[in-house]
Amino acid sequence: MTGQFEPEGATAARVDLGSFPQAGVAVVFGAGGGIGGALVEAIKAAENFKHVVSFSRSTLPAIDLLDEGSLARAAAFAADRGELRLVIDATGFLHDERQGPEKSWRQLDAVNLARAFALNAIGPALIMKHVLPRLPRSGKAVFATLSARVGSIDDNRLGGWYSYRASKAALNQLVRTAAVELTRRSPDALCIALHPGTVATALSAPFAAAGLEVHSPAAAARHLLAVVDQLTADANGGFFDWCGQPVPW
Repeated sequence: MTGQFEPEGATAARVDLGSFPQAGVAVVFGAGGGIGGALVEAIKAAENFKHVVSFSRSTLPAIDLLDEGSLARAAAFAADRGELRLVIDATGFLHDERQGPEKSWRQLDAVNLARAFALNAIGPALIMKHVLPRLPRSGKAVFATLSARVGSIDDNRLGGWYSYRASKAALNQLVRTAAVELTRRSPDALCIALHPGTVATALSAPFAAAGLEVHSPAAAARHLLAVVDQLTADANGGFFDWCGQPVPW
C-alpha cells in the first residue's frame, strides 16, 4: 500500500495517524538517533496519541540493547501509560570508530560479526519479546523496526557489508517469525520491518554515494509514518520501503 508523500523541500503536511485508535500510547526506541528523534516529533505533531514515550541511552529510563533488563523496564514503563498502539524500534548499527562495513571476506572478524548481530538483531528481538505481549488484543497496533534493503537476500547484487547485511537479514526473519505468533494473540496487530531509504544521518553519511536520493530525517519520518498509517492487518509480517512498496526477502 503506497502512501502519498510530499517531495523533498516541500512544505511538510503532518501525518495524522488517524488509522490508530485515539488516546493510545506511541513509543520510539532509539530516539537519540536522527530518524528516531524525527519520528518522535512527527508522532507528537499528529496529536493522535495520549502519550509519546521515547527511549535512548540518555533517557530515564535509559535503554541499552546489550542489557535486556533495560529493555524490559522500558517496555513496562511505556505500558504503564496506556495501551501501546504504535511502537517503533529506530535503533541500528552500521559503523563506529571500532568497525565499519566489510568490503571482502578477508575483513570478517568474529567479534565484529557478533557485535553487529547483538545490536541489529538480538537487541531488537528482545524489544519484541517485551513489547509484543503488551500490545492490545484488538484494534490496530503496530510494532515496526527499521531494517534495510541491504538485508534483503534476493536484492543482494553488490556483495560486501557482510555483518550489516547478515544482521539485518536475521532481523527480518525475527520479525516474520514474531508476526506469526502475534496474529494468534492480536489479529488486528502488525509486526513489520521498514526500510527508510538513505537518510542524512551520522549512520549513513560516509556511505551516501553521489547521485543517491537522500532524505532528511524529518522527511524520512513522515514517509515511514505515512506507510504505517495506511497498512492494515493483512500486511502483518511484511517488509516495506519508505514508499510503502514490499521489499523482497
